[in-house]
Formats: sequence, structure tokens, C-alpha cells
Amino acid sequence: MSWTADEMMTVAAARALRGGTRCFVGIGLPSTAANLARRTHAPDLVLVYESGTIGAKPDRLPLSIGDGVLAETADAVVSVPEMFNYWLQPGRIDVGFLGAAQLDRFGNINTTVIGDDYADPRVRLPGAGGAPEIAASCREVIVVVRQSRRTFVDRVDFVTSVGHGSGPGDRARLGLRGGGPALVITDLGVLEPDPCDRELVLTHLHPGVSPEQAVAATGWPLRLAPTVSTTEAPRPAELAALRALTGPAAPAEHEERI
Repeated sequence: MSWTADEMMTVAAARALRGGTRCFVGIGLPSTAANLARRTHAPDLVLVYESGTIGAKPDRLPLSIGDGVLAETADAVVSVPEMFNYWLQPGRIDVGFLGAAQLDRFGNINTTVIGDDYADPRVRLPGAGGAPEIAASCREVIVVVRQSRRTFVDRVDFVTSVGHGSGPGDRARLGLRGGGPALVITDLGVLEPDPCDRELVLTHLHPGVSPEQAVAATGWPLRLAPTVSTTEAPRPAELAALRALTGPAAPAEHEERI
């Protein structure tokens, strides 16, 4: 069976979500992965969106956090202030699922501007939304992002959402409740923070991807774990559920006989 790099990334991200988990979902790749998890191994996954929907069960991918399908299928709809003040900031959300335009070696996220001058950037991005609060308060954060030197930078141009700052102790000094990024899942593999210095380390490679490819796609000297595992290839049922959500896949980049 064939699959694309994006499908491998989405399946790997979906597998990282556990049943019964309360998951604050960002639109885009995180939403696709979270909805896939609910359709496969985690039917009791509680999807929470910034618009105030709790326990949404969309039968298709929502186009935005304001998509009516989220409210129509939710267990409850609360106001945005209640979502942030009562559910998110006190630490009641287990996992924050985020994307990024830039990501650095300590998991700090930029979705604000590209360029050194905030007032006159090369690119002005969509902005923060609820991501800073999600990154600050969720018990753990999973980032889903395509890996390239443009995205994986040594230092983000602007810190929209704090990861592990510049190393151990920074989150505590800033008074952040949550644990910060626990996984970064890309189209090449999986990175996890080193338990000592909190720098992201490559722990898994997807099938057909070499360590050299991952290093070349990273804007800092990427460290490899002592043992780098190979991600399990997508199963037929996972691909079928994913393609039912997203439509037919593009031409495959990897092929496996099953």
C-alpha cells in the first residue's frame, strides 16, 4: 500500500493521542490528526476548539474554528472567555495540538512575523489566536509541522508561543502552568525534548527517511537519540479513515507491500 509523507505525519500524530484525552485542537494539520484519532483508536477523544465547542464530533474536517459543524456536534458550547478562563488556563486540558510557521530547537513557535523587524516584516503571518495560552497552560503540547530549514530555525524571529524558552527552568520562571512541547511530529520523523537541556532530539524516523535527510532539513545541528526508531507505517484502516476525511491522496512518496 502507498502513502504520502503528509499521510505518514498525520497518522503518526493521530497515534500520539490517547482515548479519553481532552485535546485543544488547532485548525489545519492538528485538526486532521485529531479527527483521525477519534475515527480510529480513540473514539472517546474529547475535541475542544477555541470557538468554545467541547466534545465536537464533526463528520467532516472543519474549515475553521467557527465552522458550524463543531457547534452542531458538540457536547457543549461555551463562551470564548469561559473556554480560556475556566477550561484552559486552570490546566483542565490534557493536550494542546498546534502547528507552526517557525519552530526552534527548544520548541518555541512563531506564527506572527517572518523577519527581524516586527513593524516591517518580510512576511506577516496570521498571528497568535489562542496558541500562546494553549502552549502555556495545557498539560503537554504536540506540534505537527512539515520539516524544512525554513521552518526549523535556530532561533524563531518572534516567539508567539513559548516552548521550553532557552532551556531548563524557563517555563517555571515565566509562571507557565503546562509542561510544554512533548512531541514534534513532522513529515520526516518525531522529535522529543532532551530531559536534561530540553533541546529537541530526533527519536524516530518515518519509513524510507534517512538521518541525513532530517539533519539537512533542520536549521540547527540536529542531535539524534542514541537509538532512533522507525515509525510504524500507516495501516490500511488508518489510511482509509484519513482519506475519507481529506479526499484522495496525491501521488505516493512511499510504498509498502502489505
